[in-house]
Amino acid sequence: MLMSPAIDLPLPAPATLPLPSRQRFARPQGVPASPGEPVHVRDGRTLHLRPIVPGDVAAMRRCFARLPAEDVRRRFLHPMSELPEPMAQRMCRIDPACEAAFVLMDETRAPAEMRGVGRIYVDEASDSAEFSVLVERDWSRLGLGALLMGHLLDECRRRSLAELWGYVLIENRPMLEFCRRLGFTTRLIADEPGTAQVSLRL
Repeated sequence: MLMSPAIDLPLPAPATLPLPSRQRFARPQGVPASPGEPVHVRDGRTLHLRPIVPGDVAAMRRCFARLPAEDVRRRFLHPMSELPEPMAQRMCRIDPACEAAFVLMDETRAPAEMRGVGRIYVDEASDSAEFSVLVERDWSRLGLGALLMGHLLDECRRRSLAELWGYVLIENRPMLEFCRRLGFTTRLIADEPGTAQVSLRL
C-alpha cells in the first residue's frame, strides 16, 4: 500500500485570552509632562510654563488649598471650601477643540507645585473665548498674570477668534486695573450685581 508523504500542517494559534478586567478598565498611564519653558521671575525664582495635563489634578487641588478664601471667591465668583476632585479632573482634562490651559509649575518642590493657571473656553457660536487667570498670592505682582494672559491671547489669535472676555467682581480692583492696562473694556452686568464683564477685541 502506498503511503502519502507526511505533510507538516501548522498548529492552530493559541487562543488569545482577554486581559483581566483590572487591566482592561484601568485608567491609561499618562506620559509624564515635560518641565516646559523656564520662566525667570523678577525676584530670582524660576517657574516652568507648560500646557496643563491630566496628571496635574493633585497639584491643582494643593494649590487651591493654599488660596485665601478671598482669592477663591474672586476666582470662582462664589465661596468654595475645597476643590472637589471631579471638578479638578474636569479642569485638567481639557478638550483641545474648545479649551486651552497653561500652568506655571514650581519644579523646585517635590512633587512640583502649581503656582498659576490661565485658561480659555471657546464659544464657537460667538467666535469668542472666556478666560480665567489665577496666580498664587505669594507669586503675585511679579508679571506672571501678564505672562499667562499673553499666552491666552496668542492662543486666541492662533484660533482666529474675534474676542476674549471674562467676568470679574467689581471689588477685584487689581484685576480690573490689570485688564484696563491690557486694553479691555468693562461693562456692568445688570442681572449680576457686583459683577463686571471685561472684553477685548482681537
